[in-house]
Parts: sequence; C-alpha cells; structure tokens
Amino acid sequence: MSRQNGVYDPGLQTERTLLAWRRTCLAFGVASLVAMRFTVEAAGVLAVFAGVLGAGLAVAAYVAAAIGYRRANTSLHRTGELNHGAAPIALATAAALVLGVACAVYVVMGALND
Repeated sequence: MSRQNGVYDPGLQTERTLLAWRRTCLAFGVASLVAMRFTVEAAGVLAVFAGVLGAGLAVAAYVAAAIGYRRANTSLHRTGELNHGAAPIALATAAALVLGVACAVYVVMGALND
C-alpha cells in the first residue's frame, strides 16, 4: 500500500488523538483536584490521597498517550500500520474511577452530615 493512498493523513491523525488525550487528562486532573477541595472537610486525608492519586493517574495517562503517539506516528510512517497500546485507556479509566469514588464520598458524607 502506498503512503499517499493510505487510510491515514500523515502526521495529523495521531496528533489529533494526542490533543484529545491532552484535553481528557487535563479534565481528569483538574476534576480530581477540585473534588479533593470539596471533599477534604468531609474525608480529610483520604480526600487528599484520592485527589493526588487521581491527578497523578491523569498525568501518567498523558505520558503514556504521548509515548503511544510517538510509537504510532513512527509506525504509520515506516510501515503504514498503526501500532498502539492500551496503557492510556487503563490509566484514564483508573483516574475516572478515583474521581467517581471521591464524588461518592462527598455525596455520602454530605447526606450523613444533614
């Protein structure tokens, strides 16, 4: 298969994916820190741990996505085949789960305090 007749647009497809991962990871990181801010009075140190863990997982997901971008871009240009892994998805899922747990703690603690 010729690179000119390929399924992808050289350079832009993987770059758009990396930019989407950047926005997603930034949203998870900020949301984790905001959730920490709102749950710290109710959950104390657990809220700080969850907020830092969620933000850290978001950063790790972005780093994994950036590494995957380089791998996919190189693979597409050399062989025309997409080579990627699932590490960013797993890390982003873990960040979302931590955020969800923090929000659940906030709701439960708020209900118990009323």
